[in-house]
Amino acid sequence: MKSKLKFIIPLAVLLVLGGVYQVVLAKPPKKTKPHVDGTVYVMPKEFLLNLSDGHFAKLDVALVLPPSALPAAGGEGAATPPDGYGALPEEAAVRAVVTDTVTNASASELEKSRSRNALRAKILKRVLSQTDVKAKDVLFTDVAVQ
Repeated sequence: MKSKLKFIIPLAVLLVLGGVYQVVLAKPPKKTKPHVDGTVYVMPKEFLLNLSDGHFAKLDVALVLPPSALPAAGGEGAATPPDGYGALPEEAAVRAVVTDTVTNASASELEKSRSRNALRAKILKRVLSQTDVKAKDVLFTDVAVQ
C-alpha cells in the first residue's frame, strides 16, 4: 500500500499544480482578429456593363458593412424590394456608383489584380461620399470580361 501512495501522491500534486498554472499563471489565449470585419452583403443582381474599350464585363459585387448596418428582415406588411434587389435601402444608389465607375474602366483594368483593387477602392470612396451606406470594403465576387 505504501508503494502505491508513493506513486499516487506525487502524481496528484503534479495534477493540482498543473491546474493552478492553467487558471492563475497561464496567459489567456490571444483573440484573433477576424479576416472579414463586418457583415458581407452580396448584391443579389449581377452587373452587365459596357467597358470603355468596347468590351463588356459581367460582375457580382458585395459590400462589407458594419455588423448592424442591414435592416432586420421585415415582417408582415413590410415593403418588398423590386425583383433582383435586396434589403439594402440605398442599393439603387450603390448600383449607380458601381455602374458609373466600372463603365469608365477598360478590360485590362478588370483583368489585372492591382488595377482591379484600385477600381474597388475608387468605388468604395464614391459609395462613402455619395450615399449614406457605411461600407468598409467593396468586393468583386465574380468577374468575367469579354
